[in-house]
Parts: sequence; structure tokens; C-alpha cells
Amino acid sequence: MLEYKFDTQLLIDGHDLDEDAINDYFTENLKGDCLLAVGDEDLIKIHFHTNEPWEVLKYCASLGEIYDVVVENMERQENGLKG
Repeated sequence: MLEYKFDTQLLIDGHDLDEDAINDYFTENLKGDCLLAVGDEDLIKIHFHTNEPWEVLKYCASLGEIYDVVVENMERQENGLKG
């Protein structure tokens, strides 16, 4: 059984984005693992495993426009079902 079952991925389009600050926020405020927050001041790619993907979406939407949002249930995938 997976500790965090939702693979959450998205792009943030914004201004003055700071990947270090985003990484710090995730680490301090969101439960999950496998964090990837990379990009530049205008575009950040997020990848994060969590049980609360809505919290990821809420935070990221506060930073700019989010798009290419993918939330996959890895537990279902592990069981041979569509995620």
C-alpha cells in the first residue's frame, strides 16, 4: 500500500515565481513526497505525491494560472486499473 496515493502534476504560469520558496512551502505545509518544483520566474513545473491533491491545486493557483493539471491515483494503477 502506498503512503501517498495521488501523483499530482501541473504547470504554474506567473510572475516572480521562486522555486526555492515553493519548495519550502510544500515541505513545511503539505504532506507528501517526491516533490519536484523546477522552472524559472515565469513558469514552474510541479510534481508531488500526496493524499490531498486539492491542497496542492489551491496553493499553486494562488501563485498564478495553473494548467496541464494531472492527478493520477497510483493505488488504482498499482492494481492494474486506470489511474
